[in-house]
Amino acid sequence: MQFMVLGYDGKDDDALDRRLAVREQHLAVGDRLAADGTLLFAAAILDANATMIGSMLVLDFPSRVELDAWLDVEPYVTGDVWRQIEISPVRVGRSVIGASR
Repeated sequence: MQFMVLGYDGKDDDALDRRLAVREQHLAVGDRLAADGTLLFAAAILDANATMIGSMLVLDFPSRVELDAWLDVEPYVTGDVWRQIEISPVRVGRSVIGASR
């Protein structure tokens, strides 16, 4: 099942520092998920000044249970980066799926 995850960073003065502190761990997890076909697409959400303020990911997990298990160990969650998370089931078109695998 495919899911779109929107993770929005905190808006406090330390939010960007928290993001940068765990960013390499977050990217390493993303690389593993991309290699096994779970991560289909990802992007940083930027503000008007091109500062990272969140993340958008499209993931393919067998169920919401597995998605929630990933969230339990995702560095942007455990590192208190994402303060608001929105999850929606989605269906990605074939051309995108074929290009990502």
